[in-house]
Amino acid sequence: MAAIEPPTEAARAKTKRATSGRDKAERSLAGQSGDLSIHSTGRRTRVLALPKGLVDAGEKALETAVREVYEETGVTAEAVTKLADSNYVYTRTWGDGRRVFKVVSFFLMRYRSGRINDIAPAMRVEVARARWVRLEDAPRLLAYAGEKQMARRALEYVRAHAELL
Repeated sequence: MAAIEPPTEAARAKTKRATSGRDKAERSLAGQSGDLSIHSTGRRTRVLALPKGLVDAGEKALETAVREVYEETGVTAEAVTKLADSNYVYTRTWGDGRRVFKVVSFFLMRYRSGRINDIAPAMRVEVARARWVRLEDAPRLLAYAGEKQMARRALEYVRAHAELL
């Protein structure tokens, strides 16, 4: 996927900065490679995607990641490592039509507790269904190129650091 260039000086005045914690929940069973929690969006066109959300005031990206995994999947997880940040610019197709420079942080996490898809009814607007998929299958199943890339990076990390999981 080609990188999107940051906005020019002229465009910066019309550009809002946004940060979003995007996360991965991972678990390991008896030394086997893990599963990944993903969800189908509640939109008309459903896609498989990683839990994500905006960073609340006073919150760090990792705190957002842990909170969003719980809210969107029903699973409690803890961070293993930060995989990467992804930076891009998009133009809102709603409201003010403003350009937004977005920083998305991806974290690999370890499953701790909870039942997948056991989420609050209010979350069904965003999440149609949360489920586990094999980490090896995630790059093929996820809808977004950046998430596919992070799933591959997570798989490389898990293979190289199996003793940590």
